[in-house]
Amino acid sequence: MPKTALLSRFPHTRLIEGPTPVQRLDRLESVLGARAKDITIWAKRDDLMGLGGGGNKLRKLEFLMGQAAAEGCDTLVAIGGVQSNFARLAAAACARSGLACELVLAQMVPRDMAIYQENGNVLLDRLFGARLHILAKGDDAGGFATRRASEMAATGRKVFVATLGGSTPVGCLGYVDCAVEIAMQSAELGVEFDQIVIPNGSGGMHAGLAAGMVVAGRDPSRIVAHTVLSPVDTCIATTVDKVNAVLQLMSREEQVGPPDLRISGGQLGGGYGIPTQEMVETVRLVGRSEGLLLDPVYGGKAFAGLLRDIEIGTIAPGSNVLFVMTGGSPGLYAYADALDN
Repeated sequence: MPKTALLSRFPHTRLIEGPTPVQRLDRLESVLGARAKDITIWAKRDDLMGLGGGGNKLRKLEFLMGQAAAEGCDTLVAIGGVQSNFARLAAAACARSGLACELVLAQMVPRDMAIYQENGNVLLDRLFGARLHILAKGDDAGGFATRRASEMAATGRKVFVATLGGSTPVGCLGYVDCAVEIAMQSAELGVEFDQIVIPNGSGGMHAGLAAGMVVAGRDPSRIVAHTVLSPVDTCIATTVDKVNAVLQLMSREEQVGPPDLRISGGQLGGGYGIPTQEMVETVRLVGRSEGLLLDPVYGGKAFAGLLRDIEIGTIAPGSNVLFVMTGGSPGLYAYADALDN
């Protein structure tokens, strides 16, 4: 069952075993030395989930798979980019739940080398038994998925279509649940987190966390997101809409506006999935100081933003900062060329 009674009326399939741990990155703080400015850095280890290699998308899939089961579906069609973590975990969740799985993978990143098209998450998609539809550049993934679902429905199958990143209002409930989890762990540790730092791609994690903060009567601007998919103005508008849709789904009267969300565009670089030097340096720093793996698309860029905010004073000295590690380490193998240079 979800951790909050507010979500008990929503269908839910258990895919995660217990709360993910919160760990202090004291070795990283030591390596940073005076540059850390007495800021304590903590990690919420959403990469430590047993199913499918772990990662934050499992929180969304718990509610999406619950919805699919409630609707009597026997097949799930998930949409993502070629190296989609959501697609990988959708395939794993289907394997666990006994559903057929088809993945519609769009060319969202200008990387056509074999290491990107065939390794990393794509390799695992196939190992989990999913049928892959890898589209050509410019193809409409949503349209393809709709047509494919109709084809299967005509043969008597019941199909559930999971949109990009699983960031529907129902999918976002997984991070409302996580907001409750973080509040409980904060109380247990006796540490009040001044900032919760995350990447923002399709916006579902941010929307769920922010909605959870609003429901708890707390300030959602405590969450600091770094957009990795869209320009910051677009990201803010999209995320605001998602937060309000989640609150509406939960039958809440509260609403948020752009001033309630903090989203930075400073780490987007050339766009979604395009490496930056800051990302590469950050992945190496965290790997070599803590032995932890940040992915190159989401976590690497967001953690680079955290370090930049410490450097320029956006994060006040002496603060407690929680970074949500979203997983996605299989993507590192698809970026070996960028990380080795």
